[in-house]
Amino acid sequence: MTRGNGENGTGTEPRQQHHGNRHGRSERARLAVLWAADDLLAEKGFAGVTIEGIAKSAGVAKQTIYRWWSSKTDILVEAYLTDAAEALAPVDHGDLERDLRAHLRRLAEFLTGTDPGAVFRALIGQAQHDPAVAGQFRERCLPEQRRRDRLPLERAVRRGELPSGLDLAAEADRLIGPLYYRVLVTGESVGPAFTDALVDAFLARFPARPR
Repeated sequence: MTRGNGENGTGTEPRQQHHGNRHGRSERARLAVLWAADDLLAEKGFAGVTIEGIAKSAGVAKQTIYRWWSSKTDILVEAYLTDAAEALAPVDHGDLERDLRAHLRRLAEFLTGTDPGAVFRALIGQAQHDPAVAGQFRERCLPEQRRRDRLPLERAVRRGELPSGLDLAAEADRLIGPLYYRVLVTGESVGPAFTDALVDAFLARFPARPR
């Protein structure tokens, strides 16, 4: 979610009372709610996020939020999906190596250095003991992210850089799985040296790849 430059110079719109309209959601109010959810989760963690807190921070009525979302999980999932769609769409450089290095670096930074990345980590953590959150995450968040992770490989197959017939879902999991493992389990660094090493190991498996 790209935030406008507010009058306070912080990059966030000044807090105002927002309202929906008779045709549905006000886009400005929707974004205010999603920004507020991002900020509160980064500040207080999943358990500290409440509908009341989101409403107060976003400048909307609690009843307005309940007209649009049924729970704070719904809000956090939509916030993550909106942010990931903007930040993690893989760029097509016309070359598999460049595509993979760029995508893995952006993904690592997104997961470890941004509020939306904190939302992602919180949803996964909550999903371990909350079946409702697990269901939402697996149905709405995971398929889109796996699709984005496969996209550089799909483009490479079309360009002839990778052989046709590859199980691209399995190849993407093998390539990017170690990154998620470090972010979510060990907490070790996922800087450029690490992500580039993952790419190098992947490309070494396809030595006949044309350049």
